[in-house]
Amino acid sequence: MAKLKDRTPKLGGRSAAFQLRIHAELHDQLRTLTDHDNITLACGLKELARRELRRRGTEPKG
Repeated sequence: MAKLKDRTPKLGGRSAAFQLRIHAELHDQLRTLTDHDNITLACGLKELARRELRRRGTEPKG
């Protein structure tokens, strides 16, 4: 079964992209979580960022 991807509507064309380097062990831990939830690692990281914005009182815009 294919992993679920983030389907948040894109506004104004392509989304910004950036590279992120993380320690191999942290990557493995994150991959284990996202594999368990059947989502991509990128989708999992975006969801973490959205949750943190909400926790701090800001509604995510994407």
